Amino acid sequence: MTSIQIITAVIFLVTIFLVIIRKFNSMVAAMLGVITMVVAGSMTEVEAFQLVDWNVLAILISVWLIAGYFGKTGIPEYLGDLTLRVSRGNIPLFVTLIGTLSGFVSMFIDNVVVVLMLAPIIFHIRKVYGFRATGPILFIGLCSNFMGTALLLGDLPPQMLHSVSGIEFLGFIWHSGRPSSFIILTATYLLVCGLFYFKFRRSELAKSVRNENAPHADAVQTEVRIKDKRFAFIVCAGFALTIVGMSVRQYLGVKLGFIAFVGAILLVLTFELLHKPLEMDIPELDEILAGIEWGAVGFYAALFALVGGLEKTHILEIVADWFVPFIEAGLMAGVSVMYWVTAPIVGFVEHDAFILTLLYVIRDLGETQGIHVWPYYWALVWSGTLGSNLTIAGAPALYVALTMGEKEDGEKFPLKTFFSYTVPYVIVSLVICYVLMVLIWVLPFMR
Repeated sequence: MTSIQIITAVIFLVTIFLVIIRKFNSMVAAMLGVITMVVAGSMTEVEAFQLVDWNVLAILISVWLIAGYFGKTGIPEYLGDLTLRVSRGNIPLFVTLIGTLSGFVSMFIDNVVVVLMLAPIIFHIRKVYGFRATGPILFIGLCSNFMGTALLLGDLPPQMLHSVSGIEFLGFIWHSGRPSSFIILTATYLLVCGLFYFKFRRSELAKSVRNENAPHADAVQTEVRIKDKRFAFIVCAGFALTIVGMSVRQYLGVKLGFIAFVGAILLVLTFELLHKPLEMDIPELDEILAGIEWGAVGFYAALFALVGGLEKTHILEIVADWFVPFIEAGLMAGVSVMYWVTAPIVGFVEHDAFILTLLYVIRDLGETQGIHVWPYYWALVWSGTLGSNLTIAGAPALYVALTMGEKEDGEKFPLKTFFSYTVPYVIVSLVICYVLMVLIWVLPFMR
């Protein structure tokens, strides 16, 4: 490695360490890392700006704006009460059901958006039952990040896999005569959620009891009605149309961020123009804007620039090239090394750039060495998704969940407690998925 590569790697590792321990604001730590990389010569200030994926930030801000209105409709409260009735007041089961739902929703919607949609449900119920919100919302973040690779629409890694390999939507369900991403990840996911239910039963959540004297106790009733159905309908329609527009992006020929931005602006304009004629009680735009976690937006931007610094100095290529001898050594060894080495890496490095680099390496080796590429493709995208749940640096959805939970609870979530959620979640999901992958996608190709 050259001196600039070593300096860049050290800056990145120190920054991620500061982000994870959270002794001071994570966004500030990440921004400081970017500034240090620029000063050190890893990239210019212009390149740092260009390396930020502004399309993703446009999606985040726009959908956060829509979700702000959604949180005021009463629908989260309705869904929370409905789920609470299904769970019969069993808070561990309630949290497990909400978390499980978030994973399946994230197959079609970005994981951060799922956190924004479902967090108000937790907020509503915790006000009456008195449990801390951060843990359950963190569970939602973990679950929403889990299933994004199950189908083509949910996250960037499957879309990159489509771009590199040409796989289409149905290929994520059944490919090469065997179950693929959706079936294997769903089986893994349900087992992980089931195990976490037993974890919650042994936690403080199991001690949660309804407080009839709580300020919001009257809102949690046997039957909840949405106060302003016109307002709720307009918000849901705007949300749905935005999601539909994003799902058919390739036919519209514009960026996802632009579609989300248009959806958010149209919703705002609708309320600004019609709330008086229709006599609807609409929250002020300033109130909705104040609800956006701008620190999370800044953290996202800095994280893109940090990983971009690794990309500009070719550090990601060095890591990718390290895998080549293991891939050439044999299928079982290559897949296993790729799977178990990728997982911890993406726990600390935002995984999109790393996965894309290795996808090209696998494709090229398939063309030149004649290897079976699909076991490697799946090992990479599955471990790259599941492993990213380790820290807030690997999965920004966890940062959003953590920020929202701490704001609701009014206190910091200890690092040890954070890892008591993420570490078992990551290990259990990786082990189960690895066993299924070997049985279905490795052993058959070794015969």
